[in-house]
Parts: sequence; C-alpha cells; structure tokens
Amino acid sequence: MIKKILLFSCLIIIIPFIVVTIFIRDDEVTFNFSSNSVVRVYKEKSKVIDEVPIEDYVIGVLAGEMPIEFSLEALKAQAVASRSYVMVQMERNINKDYDVVDTVMNQVYLDNERLTAVWKENYQENMNKIKTAVLETKGEYISYNGKVAEALFFSTSPGVTENSEEVYSNKVAYLRSVESRYDSISPVYSTSTTFTKEEFYNKLGLDYSDNLNIEVTDKTSTGRVKKIKINNKEFSGSTVMSKLSLRSTFFELLKDSNKVVINTKGYGHGVGMSQYGAEGMAREGYSYQDILKHYYTDIEIKKF
Repeated sequence: MIKKILLFSCLIIIIPFIVVTIFIRDDEVTFNFSSNSVVRVYKEKSKVIDEVPIEDYVIGVLAGEMPIEFSLEALKAQAVASRSYVMVQMERNINKDYDVVDTVMNQVYLDNERLTAVWKENYQENMNKIKTAVLETKGEYISYNGKVAEALFFSTSPGVTENSEEVYSNKVAYLRSVESRYDSISPVYSTSTTFTKEEFYNKLGLDYSDNLNIEVTDKTSTGRVKKIKINNKEFSGSTVMSKLSLRSTFFELLKDSNKVVINTKGYGHGVGMSQYGAEGMAREGYSYQDILKHYYTDIEIKKF
C-alpha cells in the first residue's frame, strides 16, 4: 500500500514536469538548422565582410526591408523573395569578395547588434515575429523554368507594377506588370512637393527662366515618366526623380505662378512585388504563396 502511495505521489510530481517540458516553448523562437550556405555581407559603414548563415541573413533583411507591424503572411512573402534574391547574388558573385552589401544597393540588412539598439524593450517580441516568418518558409525560394528567380521588390505602387524592360534594360518573363489593388494603405502612396522656380532650376542644373516649359515625351505603359523635356533640355524620369528627391517616376509637374508643384504616386522602381500591396493582400486573407504568385508571373515556390 505504501509503495502504491509513493508511486502515485511521484507520478503527480513527474507528469506535470514532462508536460511543461514538452509543450511549453521558451520565450525566444530558436533555430535548429545546419547549412554550409553562408552569405558574405559587405557592411558599408564598417567596411568589413561578415559571413552570415542564409536564414539568419533573411532575418536581418526582413527587419531592414519591411515594417515589423506588417502581417505574418506579408513577412513570409518577403522572406521567400529576399531568400531568392540573395541566392541569385551568391551565384552571380561567387568569384568576388562578397555577395551583397547591406544597403538598398542590394537589400537592407540589419545585424543583431543594430536590432537590439533599435528595438530595445520590443526586441524579443519583434525578433520572434520575424523568426516565425523565416522558419515557416525555411529554404523556400522562387523558381522560374528551373532557375532561381531574381525576385525584385519595392515599397509602394501607384496601383500597378511595371514590366522589367520599361524600367531596366532586360525583359524578364516573371517580372510582368500586374494590378496592385491595395497600395493606397501606404503612407507614401501619394505625395506632393513644392519648389520655388529658383530651387527647381538649381536642382536640375538649369538656367533660370520666367518661362517654364514642360513636356513629357515618353512614358511607360502604366504612366511612369521615362523621358521629359524641361525648357528644351531632355531628362530621363529617373534623373528628375533623383535630382528632386522624388519617391518614384510616376509624377506630374504643375506650374503655379513662381512655384513648381510635383505630385508623385508610389515609392520605388515599381518592378516585382509591392510590399504595401503584399500587406494589403495579407489583410484580405491571401496566403504568402498567393501573394508571390500574383506579383511574380508563372513562378513556382520550391525548397532547397
């Protein structure tokens, strides 16, 4: 009888311990993976090259490229796109000293030290959310015709994305213009900038004139400015965007007495996945696979 009582007492103590050990997770989401794939990241500020496991690199890119407030499905779409993008860069730069830089020249990458400083008391909560998006898409990438796709992305569209050849030089089959219905949720969907004529001419390197003649001579099929004449001098839309610090080439210039008002829609180059468009789709219940297959034409999602 005593043995039975002792055995029962032990079970009362041990069983809850086993349940807690197996089913209650730590506060921190942890990775369990091993891989020989490391990304050589050149850090522009410190001028050093870090070797970072590819999934850890994707974590740092999600933190740098997409608002932490975004839905999990949008973050997962970004994880797959960013992983695909860096895989292309790793193959392309195999004989160089590094694969990517940590700025917008490739993808913005924030290391753990930077994230600890930026997020402070929200560090663990934010990191867990991003790690979840990466873990739930671990090893997944975008493929087109058996090759890894260079999954370009940008912040905000004016309602439609661009064909690659209308922004860059090459026509890429999976980077086609598609409708992007939800971008109006972006805080930079529509912006307006005002310059005095003097400021406007100075920024463009033009001589001052009371007469301001503006003629858009070429546009993309969706309405972005490709070429524009200002007082008979021709500029590319991207040059005007750069010199005037505009957010995109989808703009219009309006004369207002001694001022120039520029209305701009969207933010970024417009090719590939719109991040705010992806967030809008996620809010409407679309999965990350739905989002990727919408913005990248005829692709497959594969896993290495």
